[in-house]
Amino acid sequence: MSKFSLREAALHILDQIDKNQSYSNLLLNHAIKKFEISKKDTGLLTEITYGTIQRKMTLDYFLEPFLKKKVEGWVQNLLRLSLYQMLYLDRVPERAAIHEAVEIAKKKGHKGISGMVNGVLRSIQREGVRSVDEIVDPIKKISIETSHPEWLVKRWAAHFGVEKAKEMCERNLIAPVQTARVNTSRISREEALKLLEEEGVEASESPIIPSGIRVKKGNIAHTQAYKEGFITVQDESSMLVAYALAPVPGELILDMCAAPGGKTTHIAECLNNEGEVLALDLHEHKIKLIKENADRLKLSNVKGEAMDGRKLQERYPEKTFDRILVDAPCSGLGVLRRKPDIKYAKREQDLESLSRIQQELLHAAVNSLKQEGILVYSTCTVDKEENEGTVKKFLAEHPEMSLTAPDHLPEQISVLAENNMLQIFPQDFDGDGFFIAVFKKNS
Repeated sequence: MSKFSLREAALHILDQIDKNQSYSNLLLNHAIKKFEISKKDTGLLTEITYGTIQRKMTLDYFLEPFLKKKVEGWVQNLLRLSLYQMLYLDRVPERAAIHEAVEIAKKKGHKGISGMVNGVLRSIQREGVRSVDEIVDPIKKISIETSHPEWLVKRWAAHFGVEKAKEMCERNLIAPVQTARVNTSRISREEALKLLEEEGVEASESPIIPSGIRVKKGNIAHTQAYKEGFITVQDESSMLVAYALAPVPGELILDMCAAPGGKTTHIAECLNNEGEVLALDLHEHKIKLIKENADRLKLSNVKGEAMDGRKLQERYPEKTFDRILVDAPCSGLGVLRRKPDIKYAKREQDLESLSRIQQELLHAAVNSLKQEGILVYSTCTVDKEENEGTVKKFLAEHPEMSLTAPDHLPEQISVLAENNMLQIFPQDFDGDGFFIAVFKKNS
């Protein structure tokens, strides 16, 4: 495929996100197949697509003075992805980005549109873009220069202070390091690294997670080591959940919101294939996905069931489980590096409705937990209301539950815990933003 088609694919993805509110990661995989993008060009397509989404508000700020009137959505996306290449990609010559934008405009529109696209991009090439330093208000300035909605920057600044909010927004623009978890029930980390090295993958031990590795070069999802179930792609922050839960071989453990099964299978590995993990999710096709993951990893102690965790009591009697994980549905504001489109789709009122669901799931978990049992609540967000706020409300309604220190976390992580709660920020060790709280059911 020519690079012209590659940019058409990028434009197609951006348009689909706007029209259907679809996730960029799913659309990207679909577009690679649909447009038959070569392995060589997949990296550039990913970079252009994600980069344009990540910096959409900044790009619109730069484009605004050069647009005489409002343009159609696809034209705006074409200008954004072209300007992204001109400003942020050294390996793409400006003339090539402009030429291909004009060709796409001719193909999708008419001569007037292609002329306008050419005029705007050549004017920017000559004159440069305006500075964000023209913005006086500090919250608005952070919002525009890091492409985060103003309400979100304002909320984070109120929760964590302006400097920490700014640091987090800046970190969200940087692509995450690829990390994986070694299936230590079958192989050691050293052996896994050796297998990957033999397949041409450059990787090293995670300094944070005892079973984790960090990938410098290569795609581990395409390796034989992955196919044979020796490793699982997972973020380091997400790996911490199984450590906090601290499962003991022989126990019966419930994962209430389990798909796609990363944490479920980690718990099963910690059980050394003894005991059982019951994985719940609303949808049958997601349960199938969990089962496929467990089969790949050669785990025989995972059982999946499609049901709403909030209706747990209807299916399972009181005091059934030794430990329960509620990795609750959340705003996902901790994973904006991986899913940058989330920050534009979410609204402040969405967080309030999510908080209610989180409470309902925790409430349902309590009755099915044994005396002295452990309940772990986790989210992939950095929002205080969803995290600390949910914990506070839950404890107020359930005096039989007490918040305990997350004792079983790796040492360099446990020091980050405050008031027995762990809030991880993307800037802490380059992992996802994540929250973990551990509760014990008192006699």
